[in-house]
Formats: sequence, C-alpha cells, structure tokens
Amino acid sequence: MKQEEKEALLEYLVQFSNLEKRFPFFQGVQDPEAIADFIGLDSDQFNSIRERFDSHVRQAAKEILKDDEVLNQIEKLPFKPIDTIAVVGDTITDDRQGWFQIFRNVMDLAVSKADFKYIDASVADSSSIDALRRLERDVLAYEPDWVFIALGSLDAFRLHITTGRTLVSLAEFWENLNAIESAVLKNCNNAPIWVTPPPVITELMEQMPLYEGVVNERDLIDFREVISGKTGYVVDPAGKRMGDPPDAWNFLSDGFHPSLVGNIETVRSILKTCSIPQKKAKKPD
Repeated sequence: MKQEEKEALLEYLVQFSNLEKRFPFFQGVQDPEAIADFIGLDSDQFNSIRERFDSHVRQAAKEILKDDEVLNQIEKLPFKPIDTIAVVGDTITDDRQGWFQIFRNVMDLAVSKADFKYIDASVADSSSIDALRRLERDVLAYEPDWVFIALGSLDAFRLHITTGRTLVSLAEFWENLNAIESAVLKNCNNAPIWVTPPPVITELMEQMPLYEGVVNERDLIDFREVISGKTGYVVDPAGKRMGDPPDAWNFLSDGFHPSLVGNIETVRSILKTCSIPQKKAKKPD
C-alpha cells in the first residue's frame, strides 16, 4: 500500500471507527491514546485528525447559520433549551463530521440559553436489528425528550455473496421500525424524528475494496417508503437532499458516506422539516 493510501485509510478509520461507542465496556476504550495505538497512529496524529474533523463541524454549523431562512426555521423548532436529544443510527450517522455533530453545534450556537443534552447512540455497521437490540440500554435509559432514528442504509446492503436479497428484508425492516416506534412513543413525550437514508452512488461503492457489498437506490426507495409511513417527523421521504440524481460532491470517494457538504444538506432538511408543526402522537396502550 502506498504511503498516501495508508494515510487516507487511517483518516477514514478515525472518522468512522468510533470504538468507544462500539465497544463501551472494553478496558481503555475511553483513552484516546489506546485507541490511537489500536488504529496505528501516535496520539498526537490521532488527536490532530479528530480535532480537524471537529473544526470542520463547527465551521459547517457557522456557515449554516448565515442563512436567514435557517434562523427563521430555528425559531419554530419544537425543541426546548433543556431537552435531551438522542439519536440511534448506523454508519452514516456515526461519523466524526456527520450530520448529528453539525446539528448539535447549530443548536448550541443558535438557541438562546441552550442547555441541551445529547445522546449519540449511532454505531457504525448497525442495522435496524442492532439498533432495536441497543435501544433500551443506549437510548431509552437516558429518558430522552426526542429521538432521531436514522436507519436503513446498512439494512439495504446487498452482499457480494448474496446479491439476491438485502441484508435485512423489507418485511423485517418494517417490523423492526414498528418495534422501535412503539418503544419511543411509549417511553418519550414526543414522537420520533425519522431521517431517511441518503442516496448512494453505487458505481463508486463497487470500486471500494473495503465493502462486502453495495447499496442500490431502487432498494433505498422501498426502505424510505416504510419510513414515510411512520408517526412523527419524516426528513426527506423522497431521498432527494443530495440531488436528483445525487451530486458527487455530496459524497466521499466511496459513494456511500456523505461528505461534509452532504451532511450539511441533511441538517438543512432536518431544520426545514422540524420547523413545521406536527400533531402530538398518542402513546400506545
């Protein structure tokens, strides 16, 4: 492997391998130096890369807030300054410069007397099955006021060895989301906020040797349709926020993960959607 390829891979691992969330009970997993050593970096390199991602997120939030329309939307958001806001998501959300990180910075910068508590329960390579299993321990135990649910991208994977089916069937995805929806409605004061999976550029995914499969837009359309029928806010039900067809600059070179610009588009879609009042959902019996 060439040096520049190795450096790119290490940065990729720092951005998406948030080991402290994937293995919370491992001794030393909260120690950045231990994580750096595991990835293959010294602590200075590791901290420098992470800080660069964090800096990108802060700057992205400031850029979003230069838009007067966004400021108007923020005034109409249903969140209270002391709310606990959680997210359960997959690889798309478990990103050091992902949409949830940008959203957090936007809210803390723009909301007067902001004292939000954030629970980031997004874990790379999670399907709706994994999210359902972790929901009580990682999300509901913190009694959040709001729960973002951003799932479907991993469920829609078609492995190279089983191209005839998605990793999680559409029927099972429907059942898993029903269970998650019911649990959130029963345990929280507000209905979920559903963030649909962004589109992909399959041709670029096919060139990525790290992937055991690909995602096709025709599958994502079906998975988004399941999400669109849920109670609560549904962000970008048609999956057009990255362009139609999707614009390459909204993605990293793998064609799967959104770029910083792409994640900004997700935040913009969230603010627009959540600024429109919704009827309060009934708690299930």
